[in-house]
Amino acid sequence: MKISSADELIELGRQFGSKLRGGEVIELIGDIGVGKTTFAQGLALGLGISGTVNSPSFTIMKSYQTPNGLTLNHYDFYRLDDAGIMKSEITESINNDKAITVVEWAKDVAGVLPTNRKIIEIKYLTDSEGREVLL
Repeated sequence: MKISSADELIELGRQFGSKLRGGEVIELIGDIGVGKTTFAQGLALGLGISGTVNSPSFTIMKSYQTPNGLTLNHYDFYRLDDAGIMKSEITESINNDKAITVVEWAKDVAGVLPTNRKIIEIKYLTDSEGREVLL
């Protein structure tokens, strides 16, 4: 699917998020700055989260509550060479049916991610063409 603006990427994330019910694990794949967090912001909107959703690059994880009692756990492992204790934390999130787990830069925790996770890959096209999102 071709996306030509950040607004379209947010809308795609919103539509995707509105279908989530808890227990889902989503891996976001793409280069730096391609829009992984922008997609996560839309996903949060689809879940009814009205607060600001920022990249967890420096904090590794940010958690948000939805109005219907779910938790959105957003992880970003870009800055880690080894996930260490975070593997245990993400495992808890994955096993919680009241949580939606979103992971960016997942290579260090790939061994704990379920095989049935949703993988969303965002790629740059040329500057004038925007991005491609593979669902």
